[in-house]
Amino acid sequence: MCMKIDKVPTPAYVVDEQALENNLRILQQVKEAAGCKILLAQKCFSMFAEYPLIGKYLDGATASGLYEARLGHEEMAGENHVFSPAYRPEEIEEIAAICDHVIFNSFSQLRRFGAKVKEIQQVRGIAHGIGLRINPECSTQEHAIYDPCAPGSRLGVTAEDFARAVEAEPQLWALLDGLHFHTLCEQNSDALAKTLQAVEQKFGCWLQKDNIHWLNMGGGHHITRADYDRQLLIDLVKAVKEKYAVEVYLEPGEAVALNAGYLVTEVLDTVKNHGANILLLDASAACHMPDVLEMPYRPPLKDSGEAGEKAYTYKLSSCTCLAGDIIGDYSFDREILPGDRLYFEDMAIYSMVKNNTFNGMALPAIWKMDDNGDCTLVKKFGYQDFKERLS
Repeated sequence: MCMKIDKVPTPAYVVDEQALENNLRILQQVKEAAGCKILLAQKCFSMFAEYPLIGKYLDGATASGLYEARLGHEEMAGENHVFSPAYRPEEIEEIAAICDHVIFNSFSQLRRFGAKVKEIQQVRGIAHGIGLRINPECSTQEHAIYDPCAPGSRLGVTAEDFARAVEAEPQLWALLDGLHFHTLCEQNSDALAKTLQAVEQKFGCWLQKDNIHWLNMGGGHHITRADYDRQLLIDLVKAVKEKYAVEVYLEPGEAVALNAGYLVTEVLDTVKNHGANILLLDASAACHMPDVLEMPYRPPLKDSGEAGEKAYTYKLSSCTCLAGDIIGDYSFDREILPGDRLYFEDMAIYSMVKNNTFNGMALPAIWKMDDNGDCTLVKKFGYQDFKERLS
Protein backbone atom coordinates (compact mmCIF):
# COMPACT_ATOMS: atom_id res chain seq x y z
CA MET A 1 0.00 0.00 0.00
CA CYS A 2 1.52 3.31 -1.13
CA MET A 3 0.01 6.82 -1.06
CA LYS A 4 0.77 10.47 -0.29
CA ILE A 5 0.67 11.73 3.28
CA ASP A 6 -2.58 13.62 2.73
CA LYS A 7 -4.32 10.33 1.92
CA VAL A 8 -3.09 8.03 4.73
CA PRO A 9 -5.92 6.96 7.10
CA THR A 10 -5.77 8.78 10.42
CA PRO A 11 -4.46 8.74 13.05
CA ALA A 12 -1.06 7.80 11.68
CA TYR A 13 2.61 8.19 12.45
CA VAL A 14 4.61 8.92 9.29
CA VAL A 15 8.40 8.70 9.48
CA ASP A 16 10.26 10.82 6.93
CA GLU A 17 13.14 8.59 5.84
CA GLN A 18 14.98 11.41 4.11
CA ALA A 19 15.02 13.47 7.32
CA LEU A 20 16.01 10.38 9.31
CA GLU A 21 18.93 9.66 7.00
CA ASN A 22 20.07 13.29 7.10
CA ASN A 23 20.29 12.98 10.90
CA LEU A 24 22.21 9.72 10.60
CA ARG A 25 24.74 11.28 8.23
CA ILE A 26 25.41 14.04 10.74
CA LEU A 27 25.88 11.50 13.53
CA GLN A 28 28.24 9.46 11.36
CA GLN A 29 30.31 12.57 10.62
CA VAL A 30 30.52 13.37 14.33
CA LYS A 31 31.57 9.89 15.40
CA GLU A 32 34.21 9.70 12.70
CA ALA A 33 35.60 13.14 13.54
CA ALA A 34 35.59 12.46 17.30
CA GLY A 35 36.72 8.85 17.11
CA CYS A 36 33.83 7.65 19.28
CA LYS A 37 30.98 5.19 18.90
CA ILE A 38 27.32 6.21 18.72
CA LEU A 39 24.42 3.93 19.64
CA LEU A 40 20.67 4.33 19.13
CA ALA A 41 18.79 4.78 22.40
CA GLN A 42 15.78 2.57 21.70
CA LYS A 43 13.76 4.09 24.56
CA CYS A 44 13.20 7.07 22.25
CA PHE A 45 12.78 5.44 18.85
CA SER A 46 12.19 1.70 18.43
CA MET A 47 10.83 1.55 14.89
CA PHE A 48 12.84 -1.53 13.98
CA ALA A 49 11.72 -1.37 10.36
CA GLU A 50 14.30 1.43 10.15
CA TYR A 51 17.07 -0.46 12.00
CA PRO A 52 18.75 -1.66 8.78
CA LEU A 53 19.07 1.99 7.71
CA ILE A 54 20.23 3.13 11.15
CA GLY A 55 22.73 0.27 11.32
CA LYS A 56 24.48 1.58 8.21
CA TYR A 57 25.49 4.71 10.09
CA LEU A 58 25.60 3.92 13.83
CA ASP A 59 27.46 1.32 15.89
CA GLY A 60 24.48 -0.46 17.42
CA ALA A 61 21.76 0.06 19.99
CA THR A 62 21.30 0.52 23.70
CA ALA A 63 18.44 -0.77 25.82
CA SER A 64 16.71 -0.08 29.14
CA GLY A 65 15.78 -3.67 29.90
CA LEU A 66 15.40 -7.17 28.54
CA TYR A 67 12.78 -6.54 25.87
CA GLU A 68 14.61 -3.62 24.29
CA ALA A 69 17.83 -5.63 24.53
CA ARG A 70 16.18 -8.49 22.66
CA LEU A 71 14.91 -6.09 20.01
CA GLY A 72 18.37 -4.63 19.49
CA HIS A 73 19.90 -8.11 19.38
CA GLU A 74 17.37 -9.39 16.86
CA GLU A 75 16.98 -6.39 14.59
CA MET A 76 20.09 -4.15 14.79
CA ALA A 77 23.55 -5.01 13.56
CA GLY A 78 26.46 -3.93 15.74
CA GLU A 79 26.92 -3.62 19.48
CA ASN A 80 24.09 -4.22 21.93
CA HIS A 81 24.23 -2.44 25.31
CA VAL A 82 21.86 -2.31 28.27
CA PHE A 83 21.42 -0.23 31.40
CA SER A 84 18.67 -0.72 33.98
CA PRO A 85 18.29 0.76 37.48
CA ALA A 86 17.67 -2.82 38.65
CA TYR A 87 17.76 -6.20 36.91
CA ARG A 88 15.43 -9.11 37.61
CA PRO A 89 17.31 -12.27 38.72
CA GLU A 90 15.42 -14.48 36.27
CA GLU A 91 16.41 -12.26 33.32
CA ILE A 92 20.09 -11.58 33.98
CA GLU A 93 21.47 -14.66 32.20
CA GLU A 94 19.53 -13.90 29.02
CA ILE A 95 20.67 -10.28 29.19
CA ALA A 96 24.29 -11.36 29.55
CA ALA A 97 23.89 -13.74 26.61
CA ILE A 98 22.79 -11.02 24.18
CA CYS A 99 24.42 -7.79 25.45
CA ASP A 100 28.00 -6.66 24.86
CA HIS A 101 27.89 -4.12 27.70
CA VAL A 102 25.79 -4.63 30.83
CA ILE A 103 25.75 -1.50 32.97
CA PHE A 104 24.74 -1.65 36.61
CA ASN A 105 23.21 1.16 38.64
CA SER A 106 24.65 0.26 42.05
CA PHE A 107 27.39 -1.71 43.72
CA SER A 108 24.75 -3.99 45.21
CA GLN A 109 23.57 -4.97 41.71
CA LEU A 110 27.18 -5.38 40.62
CA ARG A 111 27.83 -7.56 43.66
CA ARG A 112 24.77 -9.68 42.94
CA PHE A 113 25.13 -10.18 39.19
CA GLY A 114 28.53 -8.94 37.99
CA ALA A 115 30.50 -12.19 38.24
CA LYS A 116 27.76 -14.20 36.50
CA VAL A 117 27.49 -11.67 33.67
CA LYS A 118 31.26 -11.60 33.19
CA GLU A 119 31.39 -15.40 33.12
CA ILE A 120 28.73 -15.58 30.40
CA GLN A 121 30.34 -12.80 28.38
CA GLN A 122 33.74 -14.48 28.53
CA VAL A 123 32.26 -17.67 27.09
CA ARG A 124 30.87 -15.51 24.26
CA GLY A 125 34.30 -13.93 23.73
CA ILE A 126 33.14 -10.54 24.98
CA ALA A 127 35.81 -8.57 26.84
CA HIS A 128 35.38 -5.40 28.89
CA GLY A 129 31.59 -5.67 29.08
CA ILE A 130 30.79 -4.72 32.70
CA GLY A 131 29.95 -1.10 33.55
CA LEU A 132 28.64 1.01 36.42
CA ARG A 133 26.56 4.15 36.21
CA ILE A 134 28.00 7.12 38.09
CA ASN A 135 26.24 10.25 39.34
CA PRO A 136 28.41 13.38 38.99
CA GLU A 137 25.83 15.39 40.98
CA CYS A 138 25.88 18.14 38.36
CA SER A 139 22.44 19.35 37.29
CA THR A 140 22.33 21.23 33.97
CA GLN A 141 18.62 21.22 33.12
CA GLU A 142 15.33 22.70 34.28
CA HIS A 143 13.03 19.67 34.03
CA ALA A 144 13.22 17.97 37.45
CA ILE A 145 11.47 14.85 36.15
CA TYR A 146 14.40 14.29 33.74
CA ASP A 147 17.24 15.26 36.10
CA PRO A 148 19.22 12.20 37.28
CA CYS A 149 21.46 14.48 39.35
CA ALA A 150 18.68 15.92 41.52
CA PRO A 151 18.99 15.37 45.28
CA GLY A 152 17.57 11.98 46.18
CA SER A 153 18.06 10.57 42.68
CA ARG A 154 18.09 6.77 42.43
CA LEU A 155 20.22 6.86 39.27
CA GLY A 156 23.97 6.29 39.50
CA VAL A 157 26.57 6.05 42.25
CA THR A 158 27.90 9.27 43.78
CA ALA A 159 31.64 9.78 44.20
CA GLU A 160 31.40 9.42 47.96
CA ASP A 161 29.60 6.08 47.76
CA PHE A 162 31.87 4.95 44.93
CA ALA A 163 35.05 5.49 46.96
CA ARG A 164 33.57 3.85 50.03
CA ALA A 165 32.50 0.74 48.10
CA VAL A 166 35.82 0.33 46.29
CA GLU A 167 37.72 0.56 49.56
CA ALA A 168 35.45 -1.93 51.30
CA GLU A 169 35.18 -4.43 48.42
CA PRO A 170 38.10 -4.14 45.98
CA GLN A 171 36.93 -7.32 44.24
CA LEU A 172 33.93 -5.37 42.91
CA TRP A 173 36.23 -2.74 41.45
CA ALA A 174 38.12 -5.53 39.69
CA LEU A 175 34.91 -6.55 37.89
CA LEU A 176 34.47 -3.15 36.28
CA ASP A 177 35.50 -2.39 32.70
CA GLY A 178 33.80 0.97 32.14
CA LEU A 179 31.83 3.85 33.60
CA HIS A 180 28.59 5.41 32.39
CA PHE A 181 26.81 8.68 33.07
CA HIS A 182 23.61 10.07 31.62
CA THR A 183 22.60 13.52 32.84
CA LEU A 184 21.41 15.48 29.80
CA CYS A 185 18.01 16.00 28.16
CA GLU A 186 17.62 17.84 24.84
CA GLN A 187 20.78 19.86 25.55
CA ASN A 188 23.70 21.42 23.71
CA SER A 189 27.34 20.46 24.13
CA ASP A 190 28.02 23.25 26.65
CA ALA A 191 25.99 21.21 29.16
CA LEU A 192 28.20 18.22 28.42
CA ALA A 193 31.30 20.36 28.96
CA LYS A 194 30.03 21.38 32.41
CA THR A 195 29.12 17.78 33.25
CA LEU A 196 32.51 16.47 32.17
CA GLN A 197 34.23 18.93 34.52
CA ALA A 198 32.28 17.38 37.38
CA VAL A 199 32.96 13.84 36.16
CA GLU A 200 36.70 14.48 35.96
CA GLN A 201 36.80 16.22 39.31
CA LYS A 202 34.96 13.41 41.11
CA PHE A 203 35.82 10.30 39.09
CA GLY A 204 38.92 11.22 37.10
CA CYS A 205 41.20 9.20 39.36
CA TRP A 206 39.17 6.09 38.59
CA LEU A 207 39.09 6.74 34.85
CA GLN A 208 42.88 6.65 34.86
CA LYS A 209 42.98 3.07 36.18
CA ASP A 210 44.12 0.37 33.76
CA ASN A 211 40.97 -1.75 34.06
CA ILE A 212 38.67 1.08 32.86
CA HIS A 213 38.47 0.71 29.08
CA TRP A 214 35.48 2.87 28.17
CA LEU A 215 33.38 5.86 29.22
CA ASN A 216 29.74 6.03 28.13
CA MET A 217 28.43 9.62 28.11
CA GLY A 218 24.80 8.57 27.77
CA GLY A 219 22.14 10.41 25.83
CA GLY A 220 20.37 13.75 25.79
CA HIS A 221 22.85 15.18 23.26
CA HIS A 222 20.78 17.12 20.66
CA ILE A 223 23.52 16.60 18.08
CA THR A 224 21.38 17.00 14.95
CA ARG A 225 19.64 20.19 16.09
CA ALA A 226 20.49 23.16 13.87
CA ASP A 227 22.12 25.23 16.63
CA TYR A 228 24.03 22.36 18.27
CA ASP A 229 27.77 23.00 18.68
CA ARG A 230 29.09 19.80 17.15
CA GLN A 231 32.71 20.95 17.10
CA LEU A 232 32.69 21.41 20.87
CA LEU A 233 31.33 17.87 21.26
CA ILE A 234 34.06 16.52 19.02
CA ASP A 235 36.74 18.39 20.97
CA LEU A 236 35.39 17.13 24.31
CA VAL A 237 35.33 13.51 23.19
CA LYS A 238 38.83 13.69 21.71
CA ALA A 239 40.18 15.27 24.90
CA VAL A 240 38.70 12.50 27.07
CA LYS A 241 40.05 9.78 24.78
CA GLU A 242 43.52 11.28 24.81
CA LYS A 243 43.66 11.94 28.57
CA TYR A 244 42.25 8.64 29.80
CA ALA A 245 42.93 6.24 26.89
CA VAL A 246 39.32 5.04 26.88
CA GLU A 247 36.76 4.28 24.20
CA VAL A 248 33.92 6.81 24.29
CA TYR A 249 30.27 6.01 23.64
CA LEU A 250 27.33 8.36 23.04
CA GLU A 251 23.73 7.16 23.20
CA PRO A 252 21.44 9.73 21.55
CA GLY A 253 17.79 8.95 21.00
CA GLU A 254 16.11 12.17 19.92
CA ALA A 255 19.07 13.20 17.75
CA VAL A 256 18.57 10.11 15.59
CA ALA A 257 14.95 10.83 14.66
CA LEU A 258 14.68 14.56 15.46
CA ASN A 259 12.17 16.32 13.17
CA ALA A 260 11.80 13.10 11.19
CA GLY A 261 8.17 12.23 11.76
CA TYR A 262 4.54 13.37 11.70
CA LEU A 263 1.38 12.47 13.55
CA VAL A 264 -1.42 12.92 11.04
CA THR A 265 -4.85 13.52 12.54
CA GLU A 266 -8.35 14.45 11.39
CA VAL A 267 -10.72 16.95 12.99
CA LEU A 268 -13.84 15.09 14.13
CA ASP A 269 -15.87 17.95 15.60
CA THR A 270 -15.73 21.53 16.90
CA VAL A 271 -17.28 22.82 20.13
CA LYS A 272 -17.35 26.15 21.94
CA ASN A 273 -17.10 26.94 25.64
CA HIS A 274 -16.74 30.40 27.23
CA GLY A 275 -15.51 31.87 23.97
CA ALA A 276 -13.00 29.11 23.29
CA ASN A 277 -13.17 27.30 19.97
CA ILE A 278 -12.18 23.68 20.53
CA LEU A 279 -11.21 21.07 17.95
CA LEU A 280 -11.79 17.40 18.74
CA LEU A 281 -9.22 15.23 16.96
CA ASP A 282 -8.87 11.50 16.38
CA ALA A 283 -5.38 11.81 17.89
CA SER A 284 -4.79 12.23 21.61
CA ALA A 285 -2.10 13.78 23.77
CA ALA A 286 -2.70 11.20 26.49
CA CYS A 287 -2.65 8.23 24.13
CA HIS A 288 -0.46 9.16 21.18
CA MET A 289 2.00 11.84 22.41
CA PRO A 290 2.20 11.50 26.20
CA ASP A 291 5.14 13.92 26.52
CA VAL A 292 2.66 16.73 25.85
CA LEU A 293 1.19 16.09 29.30
CA GLU A 294 4.27 14.66 31.00
CA MET A 295 6.87 17.35 30.32
CA PRO A 296 4.65 19.45 29.52
CA TYR A 297 5.36 20.10 25.87
CA ARG A 298 3.65 21.92 22.98
CA PRO A 299 4.30 19.94 19.78
CA PRO A 300 4.95 21.85 16.56
CA LEU A 301 2.04 21.85 14.11
CA LYS A 302 2.43 22.44 10.39
CA ASP A 303 1.02 25.75 9.05
CA SER A 304 0.00 27.03 12.48
CA GLY A 305 1.00 29.80 14.87
CA GLU A 306 0.75 30.73 18.51
CA ALA A 307 -2.66 31.58 19.94
CA GLY A 308 -3.80 34.91 18.48
CA GLU A 309 -0.98 35.08 15.94
CA LYS A 310 -3.21 34.13 13.01
CA ALA A 311 -6.86 34.87 12.26
CA TYR A 312 -8.43 31.75 13.80
CA THR A 313 -7.40 30.38 17.21
CA TYR A 314 -8.41 26.95 18.50
CA LYS A 315 -7.77 24.76 21.51
CA LEU A 316 -6.78 21.31 20.24
CA SER A 317 -8.12 18.34 22.15
CA SER A 318 -9.19 14.76 21.58
CA CYS A 319 -12.17 12.42 21.72
CA THR A 320 -11.05 10.75 24.98
CA CYS A 321 -12.97 11.32 28.20
CA LEU A 322 -9.92 12.85 29.96
CA ALA A 323 -10.73 16.50 30.58
CA GLY A 324 -7.06 17.38 30.53
CA ASP A 325 -6.38 15.72 27.19
CA ILE A 326 -5.39 19.08 25.72
CA ILE A 327 -2.64 19.41 23.13
CA GLY A 328 -2.47 23.21 23.17
CA ASP A 329 -3.71 26.45 21.65
CA TYR A 330 -2.90 27.09 17.99
CA SER A 331 -3.93 29.63 15.38
CA PHE A 332 -4.52 29.25 11.63
CA ASP A 333 -5.00 31.48 8.60
CA ARG A 334 -8.38 29.91 7.87
CA GLU A 335 -11.31 28.38 9.69
CA ILE A 336 -10.74 24.72 10.60
CA LEU A 337 -13.68 22.37 10.01
CA PRO A 338 -14.55 18.71 10.67
CA GLY A 339 -12.79 16.56 8.09
CA ASP A 340 -9.73 18.79 7.91
CA ARG A 341 -6.31 17.21 8.48
CA LEU A 342 -3.60 18.48 10.78
CA TYR A 343 0.05 17.44 10.80
CA PHE A 344 1.94 17.45 14.11
CA GLU A 345 5.68 17.56 13.51
CA ASP A 346 8.67 15.98 15.30
CA MET A 347 6.51 12.99 16.16
CA ALA A 348 8.95 10.14 15.52
CA ILE A 349 10.48 10.48 18.98
CA TYR A 350 8.90 9.34 22.27
CA SER A 351 5.57 8.67 20.54
CA MET A 352 5.39 5.09 19.25
CA VAL A 353 7.38 3.93 22.30
CA LYS A 354 5.00 5.59 24.78
CA ASN A 355 1.57 5.35 23.21
CA ASN A 356 -1.33 3.51 24.81
CA THR A 357 -4.98 2.53 24.24
CA PHE A 358 -6.69 4.40 27.09
CA ASN A 359 -10.45 4.65 26.40
CA GLY A 360 -9.99 2.05 23.69
CA MET A 361 -8.35 4.63 21.45
CA ALA A 362 -6.89 3.14 18.30
CA LEU A 363 -3.12 3.04 18.03
CA PRO A 364 -1.98 5.07 15.01
CA ALA A 365 -0.77 3.07 12.05
CA ILE A 366 2.94 3.43 11.26
CA TRP A 367 4.05 4.57 7.81
CA LYS A 368 7.36 5.50 6.23
CA MET A 369 7.74 8.22 3.60
CA ASP A 370 10.47 8.20 0.95
CA ASP A 371 12.19 11.19 -0.66
CA ASN A 372 9.45 11.34 -3.32
CA GLY A 373 6.77 11.79 -0.68
CA ASP A 374 5.36 8.30 -1.20
CA CYS A 375 4.15 6.67 2.03
CA THR A 376 4.29 2.92 2.60
CA LEU A 377 2.38 1.18 5.38
CA VAL A 378 4.65 -0.53 7.91
CA LYS A 379 2.17 -1.64 10.58
CA LYS A 380 -1.57 -1.26 11.14
CA PHE A 381 -3.27 -1.79 14.50
CA GLY A 382 -6.83 -2.77 15.27
CA TYR A 383 -9.23 -4.06 17.90
CA GLN A 384 -7.22 -7.21 18.56
CA ASP A 385 -4.19 -5.13 19.54
CA PHE A 386 -6.34 -3.35 22.10
CA LYS A 387 -7.97 -6.53 23.39
CA GLU A 388 -4.75 -8.52 23.70
CA ARG A 389 -3.32 -5.94 26.10
CA LEU A 390 -6.17 -6.75 28.47
CA SER A 391 -7.46 -9.92 30.08
